[in-house]
Amino acid sequence: MYASVADLRAEGVTAAEASDARLELLLDEASRLIDRVTGWFFEPRSLTLHLSGRGAPSIELPVPPIRVDRLLLGIVELSLDPSELLIVGAPVQPGFDGPRFTRRHGRVFPRGHGNVVAEGLWGFTEDDGTPTGRTPPAIRRATMLLVLRSMAPLADDASFEARSRWRIIEERTRDQSYRLDPSKASASASLTGDPEVDALLALYVRPTPIGAA
Repeated sequence: MYASVADLRAEGVTAAEASDARLELLLDEASRLIDRVTGWFFEPRSLTLHLSGRGAPSIELPVPPIRVDRLLLGIVELSLDPSELLIVGAPVQPGFDGPRFTRRHGRVFPRGHGNVVAEGLWGFTEDDGTPTGRTPPAIRRATMLLVLRSMAPLADDASFEARSRWRIIEERTRDQSYRLDPSKASASASLTGDPEVDALLALYVRPTPIGAA
């Protein structure tokens, strides 16, 4: 999960409004939603990935590697020496343009389905001076906002207005009125339907892989 119960308590959520168990459930749901709409995850997770070589020196990865423990090409274990293999991963640095492995000295990853196996620690994290990095603060904030939005009682008119304001196209008062651009309102709802959350997530959406339709 990308935020904690303690984070929400610090935002003023009381035990009367939601128990620890309910907040943990909502945090898990919000974190899963963020994974789904961005295309990757933002905390260290131990995984074994099966990748497919394309007969090229580089192989694109579905998530940034934080630490690679083992890399197999078929049954052959490849060297992880930086002079033999370039690893672009996390904690991400300025200029990050996508995670990948690149073999040096003209070597390639031969074509094959699932013929490359990578074991290690994975996740999109940002540099904080530690080996594994941290969950980006914007992702943490988006998680908390999603939970706070979901807690608002449906019968609470003020809460409903706050949750629904992004849908307003035109609003009038006695002295003035304003109209929003419908196309912009629609575009802002492209990820979660909440423009404030979407603005936080927009920079973390996984790019379309090269060659994808």
